[in-house]
Parts: sequence; C-alpha cells; structure tokens
Amino acid sequence: MRLEFLDKLLDGVEVEWKAIWEVTIWDKRFNAVSREKQPEVNNYPYLLAADLFKLEQDEGDVFLLSTGERTGWTTEELAGEYIREGEVVTIPWGKSRPVKDVLKYYKGRFVTADNRIATSNNTEYMLNKFFYYWMLHRSKMLDTFYRGSGIQHPNMAAILDMEIPIPPIKIQEEIVRILDTFTELTAELTAELTVEHITRKKQYMYYCEELLSFEEKQVEWRRLGDCSEFKYGYVAKAQDSGDARFIRITDINTNGKLIAGEPKFVEITEENKRYILKKNDLLMARTGATFGKTMIFEEEYPAIFAGFLIKLIIDEDIINPKYYWHFSRSNLFWNQANKLVSGGGQPQFNANSLREVRVPIPYTENPEKSLSEQARIVSILDEFDTLTSSIAEGIPYEIELRKKQYEYYRNLLLSFPKSEVKAEYGEESN
Repeated sequence: MRLEFLDKLLDGVEVEWKAIWEVTIWDKRFNAVSREKQPEVNNYPYLLAADLFKLEQDEGDVFLLSTGERTGWTTEELAGEYIREGEVVTIPWGKSRPVKDVLKYYKGRFVTADNRIATSNNTEYMLNKFFYYWMLHRSKMLDTFYRGSGIQHPNMAAILDMEIPIPPIKIQEEIVRILDTFTELTAELTAELTVEHITRKKQYMYYCEELLSFEEKQVEWRRLGDCSEFKYGYVAKAQDSGDARFIRITDINTNGKLIAGEPKFVEITEENKRYILKKNDLLMARTGATFGKTMIFEEEYPAIFAGFLIKLIIDEDIINPKYYWHFSRSNLFWNQANKLVSGGGQPQFNANSLREVRVPIPYTENPEKSLSEQARIVSILDEFDTLTSSIAEGIPYEIELRKKQYEYYRNLLLSFPKSEVKAEYGEESN
C-alpha cells in the first residue's frame, strides 16, 4: 500500500473526539460510572468459561464468545436461552493475557462468557468494526486499566472516559475495509504456511518409515540396552547467566532440536564437568507429557543437561547417533515407547524402560556396510528434515512480518492529531 494513498484518504479529514461512554452501550452498569454516562444497557446472560466450552460442537453455527484466546461453535439447541444475536466488541472481565490477544469483534449469533460487551449506540455515526480496530490500536492503554495480581479486572470508569476519534462514516468504512484486508491476508498466509508445513512433515515421516523398514534378512532389531549406556542429568537451579547453557526438558522443541530463545545457564564446576555435552550427543525427556522426545545437540558452545533428561551414550561402532535420532521420531520408536512407559498421573520413561527399545540395525553381520547404510539413510532424512524445519522456523517469522506490516498501517490509519488525556481513577469493582 502506498503512503500517498493514505495521505490522500486522511487529508483534511475532520474528526470529532468523543468519550467512549458517549458513543457506546455496554452490557451492564458499572460502579463509579454515573447514570448519565450509561442511560442504556444491553444485558447478556453469560456462562463461565468451563461451562461455555461444554457446549462446543464442530458443526455448530453459534459462536462461543470466550474471554480468552480459545473460541469455538455450538448449536442453537445447546445454546438454548443463552443465545443472543448482534454486532459486538468485547473485552474480558477477568484476564491474564494482553488485551490485544483477547479483544474480540463478532457479528451474528453467539453465547458469551463473562465479557464486558459494547456496541455502538449509533452505527450511522460510529461503526462497531471501527470501534474494535481503534480499541485494538489502543490495547496497551487498555492494559493499564486492568488491575490486580493473577487474574486482572478492568477499571471501567477509566475505559469509558477514554476519548476516541470519530471521522466521517465513509472514512471509517474505508479504514475498516483496509484493515479487514490485512487481517484476511495474514490469515491466508498462516493457513498456507501451516498446510505446507504439515505436508512436508508427512513427507518426512513417510520416508522415515520407508527407509527404516528393512527386509527381514537385512535387519536385526537390537535391544538399545545392548549397545548403549544411559546417564541421568545434573540437578541444579537454572540461572540467567553462567559458563554453560543449562538444557532442560522444556528447551526441546517438537522437532527434536534445541530451542534457541530464553536460554538458562549454570556455572561449570568440578562436580558438573561430566555433564558437559559434545556435538551430536543425544538427550531424551524421561518424564511428563514430553516423555520419549529425543534431541540431538548440534551446537558448538558448552552446555550441561538437566536432571529430567537422559543422555544416550551410543556405541557408534554399531549405531550412528543421527540414525538413532531419526528413528526416535518415527512410529517404529513411539509404538514401543508408549507400551514401555510407566503410567500414573506423570508418565515415567526411565533408563530401565529405554534400554528395552529395539532399534533396526541393517547388515549387522557387516559393521562397515551397516554404518554406510545408516549414513545413507541419515543423509536422505536430513534433507527432508531441513525442508520441514525451515518452514517451521519460517512460519512465525513470516507471520510476524505480516503482523508488523498490519500494525504499521493500522497505526497510520487510526492516529489522529489529538492526544488522549489519561486521568487517574480509583479501583473498579464489580
């Protein structure tokens, strides 16, 4: 979009500044807000979040208007007396996320959770969708009006006194059209990249299964405990700085690689030197929902692994570590792991379980040929893994770029030449 177009669109536009209470109707009367500021309310029955999603149906056509990021659908029959219809903008009564993540606009039939719900009192003067985009534009200020530790609640008196610029309705319509287009383009990009990632992941898994499925005479399913040793990690408190990265169970991504962001560290000591990793070392999560997830350490810097991880010390005269890593991502591994894990509320997949995993070793009668075949398989699967990982890493980057572009133009379109005055208000109560 050319900036000249925006300049022309907004050139000479006269706006009126109104307090939010002057141009909206809300779902209830608020404490510390005078009756004159709320001459009218629209009441909406609401459900608690846990009850709201009990109504969820995949084939429904009634929107579940939650207070969080999760949304869903239900049917008219299940919605019953809670169903309402309209064009609304909502903010949650209680939140733990930034407003920008939970602010919503919806037009149609819905059932709501405990939201504060607004609608324009005159859509020929202010469009509901314009109001939504302006609230999104000012979401950081809205965040400052939420108070409390943990779940925060809004100071509605402060919010209703915020001033909003009201340009002519034709300008509002054009601003909404432009921002809707950016929103749709971002959604399309996200969907396309997600489909591409799923396709590449399926392709990788297909070739992984194919390459690891040998004819019976060519393979021996060898017990991992017969060709590996296992070492539990170092128990210590993670620090913000130190000599070595401290790799924890939460630092392994879904692709079995180390997450680069938000690292923690420990100081290297005589006690923990034996936990320092070298390149191509294998680590496996031994507990919790991520049990069995295996990471290959490909970094060059010093790192020490934490207590909920097991280091696999593989006999590299028998098994190529990278070959085992690819195997650990396949159903050939997971079908075994899911049978070997000990149950309970917290799954445990310790060294005793891990050593019972059977690994397909080709041409065991000829170690040189076996390792050569493993290396060939690794080279093929590495290429597919690179394709899968590149798009997995690129998805957040591409989406972030598109969001920044969208936010840039939204700010241009909704920044009018008058500063808001932010007053001091007392705590709002329900």
